[in-house]
This record gives sequence, structure tokens and C-alpha cells, in this order.
Amino acid sequence: MSSEPSIRCSGVGKAFQLYAHQNDQLKQVLFGLWKKFYKEKWVLNDVNFTVNKGERVGIVGRNGAGKTTLLQILCGITFPTRGEFTVGGRIAPILALGSGFDGLLTGRENARIGAAILGLSRKEVDERIEDIAAFAEIGSFFEQPMRTYSMGMIARVAFAICAHADADVLIVDEALSVGDELFQRKCERYIAEFSRNGTILMVSHDLNFLQNLCDRVLWLENGVVREIGEPARIIADYRAAMIAEENQATGAA
Repeated sequence: MSSEPSIRCSGVGKAFQLYAHQNDQLKQVLFGLWKKFYKEKWVLNDVNFTVNKGERVGIVGRNGAGKTTLLQILCGITFPTRGEFTVGGRIAPILALGSGFDGLLTGRENARIGAAILGLSRKEVDERIEDIAAFAEIGSFFEQPMRTYSMGMIARVAFAICAHADADVLIVDEALSVGDELFQRKCERYIAEFSRNGTILMVSHDLNFLQNLCDRVLWLENGVVREIGEPARIIADYRAAMIAEENQATGAA
């Protein structure tokens, strides 16, 4: 692992605009210079951390903590409201698997487009498309329109594309929660192999997997970094907080 930063977040915050009425968004466009027609919902607030090149960092936090939004910012899917971030090298973003696919196109056609979006040249796509098909393991469905696919099949194709993108940074958001158990184990093996040389930032509710894989774990709570450090300690603290919260909710002693 290098001391050279691969991912850096400095004061990153993200607020979404919430409109009470359907026509308030149009009013904001027309009259926004004089009046604000929305309320701000801050999902990230002053997030600061650095991931060094070759480091493996996991992110934990309850639903709604801001984990997915943070990864979307780092992948360029959305932009921060304030703060700055940098990501060095080619990114393979395994987020919301298959959300950008065209259901009218075949798996092969979507795979070619997806690989090109991740930065592969036409020659590289030609050389790797059969390996992508083999990794996905969906047989003749690879030549069928994606609107006929199950969510598990879509996940297989999406992960297969990212696995062949020659990425420097792998950003994963709960990809392993989709698909059958055999495919999940295959993804875990790929991530473990990638971790030998690449940088990984990964959200997962599989705390044991994160503890075994990661060099550090970041605990995100209510849009802020509550703790970051050695995996066993952070995960123990997180589990204790979840148990305490559950006991409080159920009135247990």
C-alpha cells in the first residue's frame, strides 16, 4: 500500500431539494432568484477522509446514513453541494447494478456500451467481450434483450463489465446483495483478488466480509463520519450501537 492518496474528500456536503408541491420546482426555475421554493435535506455534511493507493476501506452505517450518495459523488453520478473530492485513476463503479442499461438492447450490446463508458477502447472491448460473457454466466440470454432479464442476471452482466475494466479504483455499493449465492461468492473472490493491487472503497452490510478484507472501516452516521479506523474496533463499536438502539426501541433492559 502506497502513501499516495487515491481518494480524497474535503468538507464534502450534499443537500437535496425537497418540494412540497408539484409546481414548486417550476416556480424555482422562474423565480428562484427572488425566493426559495424548496427545503434542503442534507444527507452528507462535512465529510473528510483519504484513501491511499492500494488501500481497502469499507463503509458501514444504517440505511439513510448517506453511504450511497457519497459513492455516487465519488463516481461523478451526482455533485456535492459543497466541498471538494478527487479520485485518481480509472474507476469501476459497481453501483445500482444495471441502472443505466437499455432494456431494448441485448446483454452483449449493453456490455459493449458499458465497457466503453468505463474507458475501454473498441479494440479492448472486442478482446474482452467474450470474457465478460463467460464471467456473467447467463448463457444464450447474453444475446437477448435485457428487458427479459431477472435482476440477478442484470447484476451478473454489470459486475462482469466492471471486472474487465482494468480499473485502478473499485467502488462497490452493496453489489453482493443481488444475485444468487454462487454469484455472490464469485464476486467476493474477484474483489479479494482486485484488492491485492487496486484501491477499494466498499459499502456492505456483510460486516464479517469487511473485517476480513479491509485495512480500515469508515462509520457514516447521519451524513457525518462518526469513526474511521481499524476494522475490528469500528465494527465492534458499530454493532454495539446497533444493539443498544434495538434494545432501546424494544424497551429491553
